[in-house]
Amino acid sequence: MRIVLLVAIISLFSLWATHAPAQDPAVVNSKTIRVRFENDRVRVLEATLPPGVNEQVHSHPAYVIYVLAGGRYRNYASDGKVTEGVLQTGDVLYRDPLTHAAENIGDTPLHMILVELKSAPANAAAAPRP
Repeated sequence: MRIVLLVAIISLFSLWATHAPAQDPAVVNSKTIRVRFENDRVRVLEATLPPGVNEQVHSHPAYVIYVLAGGRYRNYASDGKVTEGVLQTGDVLYRDPLTHAAENIGDTPLHMILVELKSAPANAAAAPRP
């Protein structure tokens, strides 16, 4: 009986692990992504993806990318769609929330700053702009 129970627990854990939601990019890709700043409104990540490196699947809220050093990439979306493209140094891009993995298919490192947008606090009043 204990063996059957142990097998059932291991099976359930394996099923959960293969269907677990995507994780924080700074955690699952800690060798290539670092948190540079975070507060209650934004989180700033620095990503350096060497040639040939393929990230683990992760999720982002809505975010802005500033490309410090561009190159060729392949993107693996959570819906199975695979796309390729080129990021140019100096590009600034907005992305809606997504779950994906990216691969550097070029021959130079990709280097980017990502600014993840957080929901504004419920009690935040619109501040006048200078």
